[in-house]
Amino acid sequence: MSTLVIAEHDNQTLKGATLNTITAATQCGGDVHVLVAGADASAVAQLAARVSGVSKVLHADSSAFASGLAENVANQVTKIASTYSHILFPATAWGKNIAPRVAALLDVAQVSDITAVHAADTFERTIYAGNAVAVVQSEDAVKVLTVRITGFQAAESGGDAPIETIGAVADYGKSSFVERQITKSDRPELTAAKIVVSGGRALGSSERFSEVLTPLADKLGAAIGASRAAVDSGYAPNDLQIGQTGKIVAPELYIACGISGAIQHLAGMKDSRIIVAINKDPEAPIFGIADYGLEADLFEAIPALVNEL
Repeated sequence: MSTLVIAEHDNQTLKGATLNTITAATQCGGDVHVLVAGADASAVAQLAARVSGVSKVLHADSSAFASGLAENVANQVTKIASTYSHILFPATAWGKNIAPRVAALLDVAQVSDITAVHAADTFERTIYAGNAVAVVQSEDAVKVLTVRITGFQAAESGGDAPIETIGAVADYGKSSFVERQITKSDRPELTAAKIVVSGGRALGSSERFSEVLTPLADKLGAAIGASRAAVDSGYAPNDLQIGQTGKIVAPELYIACGISGAIQHLAGMKDSRIIVAINKDPEAPIFGIADYGLEADLFEAIPALVNEL
């Protein structure tokens, strides 16, 4: 049996999370196929075909997939699911919207946020905000999995898989696309950035949040993130939240500014390669996982760091 990866894309480019999911799929055994369900998304199919480890790309083209509605994509997946032992989605907002629908339609249990593959039927995932690791074995004929992208390296290019056009399902008709509001920024996308500068409630206001963190992020070419406390206080928008109920990041360098290190936040960034913490409280939990810690007033330390850079 083969493994199927559902590609996340915008009909023009392949999202980076798909590459991590392909790596997970190669560890499940069998050939790896990638489904590209889109509208005029042949460019995405070609990109997927060039990913190392991919044996075949299935391209379903229909206007019903133009906006990536979960109902339509889920129906397309279940139409071809019987020939696969594993169906994998990236554990992004997009993937988490579709995977449960597929699992329900197939009457199987979904295994969420896997971080390692032990065997074809055995997977590892974190629980209790990352404080414990569970090893889960699935006896379902078809394993529906969401893949935490920080747990797997992104697959590299170098493949040359054939592209097969398959019949697209009809529009489900019970949902419709209304509007998409996209925040445009010159900064790297938060979950894909190599450097993240993140701020907490200690910054005190939205004005100080921007005033203090933006110069440092500009110097480093970094994305800006925030703790839940900072978001709840109105210092930063929701799409910057990092943590168990926010975005999961694993950059090369994570700089935590005025973040105490609550469990909820640590669950979203503890896999970062190098963690730097700046906090005036020597008892802050963030120092317990930081590779480098600076006990200092962030309003003095960060401008001094920017001047040195």
